[in-house]
Amino acid sequence: MNLIAADAIASHNEPQLRHVQSDYEHLGEQLARRHIDIDAVRQQVAAFGVAIPSWGVGTGGTRFARFPGQGEPRHVFDKLQDCGVIQQLARATPTVSLHIPWDKCSDWSELRQAAASAGLAFDAMNSNTFSDQPGQAHSYKFGSLTHTDAATRAQAVAHNLECIEIGKALGSKALTVWVGDGSNFPGQQHFRRAFDRYLESAQQIYAALPDGWRMMLEHKICEPAFYATVIQDWGSSFLAAQALGPKAQCLVDLGHHAPNVNIELIVARLIAAGKLAGFHFNDSKYGDDDLDAGSVSPYRLFLVFNELVAAAHEGVAFDPAYMLDQSHNVTDPIESLMTSAIQVQRSYAQALLVDRAALDAAQQANDALTATHLLKQAFQTDVTPLLQQVRLDAGGAIDPVAAYRASGYRQRVAGERPAAAGGGGGIV
Repeated sequence: MNLIAADAIASHNEPQLRHVQSDYEHLGEQLARRHIDIDAVRQQVAAFGVAIPSWGVGTGGTRFARFPGQGEPRHVFDKLQDCGVIQQLARATPTVSLHIPWDKCSDWSELRQAAASAGLAFDAMNSNTFSDQPGQAHSYKFGSLTHTDAATRAQAVAHNLECIEIGKALGSKALTVWVGDGSNFPGQQHFRRAFDRYLESAQQIYAALPDGWRMMLEHKICEPAFYATVIQDWGSSFLAAQALGPKAQCLVDLGHHAPNVNIELIVARLIAAGKLAGFHFNDSKYGDDDLDAGSVSPYRLFLVFNELVAAAHEGVAFDPAYMLDQSHNVTDPIESLMTSAIQVQRSYAQALLVDRAALDAAQQANDALTATHLLKQAFQTDVTPLLQQVRLDAGGAIDPVAAYRASGYRQRVAGERPAAAGGGGGIV
């Protein structure tokens, strides 16, 4: 694949190398006074990765309009090329999560080879029964897995089974299921029957999961069903996952909750129940805004990772999947995805700096001020030198956005890819 030349990255890094080394050593001295080994933290951060959503490299939009950007990917192979550049520079995004049918192609083995050549593998598959596709026999206007019509439900189940088969060909190990099913008017839908239909449909999908696979159930408080959604919160998702079996778990999208909901508490509950599938990272101010991760509430993102690191420290067995899920309406998607991946990585690194023994003691003594101070101390530590060193170790860029802009990649692909039409509504 036509990515950025390695020598161009090295040339961009060279003037900054001395400063990174000095800053890293200084941070190491600070952490040593807190009895933290910076090299040990660095190794843990280097092993961390977050998946890129294939759809994320295209320009997003709203219900009102979409304004395409330059050089938008034309097909899934272009998407993989863009994802390869993100991984090449930021070194925190080793996998891609595909969305079917948006990412359909004629040769899955060719796609798998293309991903490998870009240094990528495939994460969870994402099905789409929230919008109609050309030639589709039954419409999802009034639901999919929960539709009152059995034939429509069967069509939605068949699509999910197709996604599993594609995932098997690509080396994926999970299926994410999100449905927009619900109602926009009181009385429009029988709540209990709709949930029962969801379980009946989901059970057919669950039965087709290969060994070693997970079914990730994603909830969303509203949109497009604004009065009531069938899987509207973590409680509904948890009930469904319990009913389906051990391979079914709950996926947490940070934007899919009511304002001011304590998401880190939900994460802790799901960890305790053995039902945390993973995350779709983004940020929000009002609802499901799909803003860049950490752009509005970086402390909340840190608090989520605090729960994850605490559980790992205590030996709790869990294996969450991490993915970005954002809509880039006014920025270059590659730049937003790189900075978001680094922000997620930053939150993880900061959570690793929490003094767990001191925090346990403060909690046991009901010392609220000391407990919250310990979290703030970790959150307020600038781990930039550590993240820069992790990227350097892996052959990435010290400053990924600056290196990307200097490379001229966006201008180059803009000349290769026809301009997309604008003016329409929709999120993709």
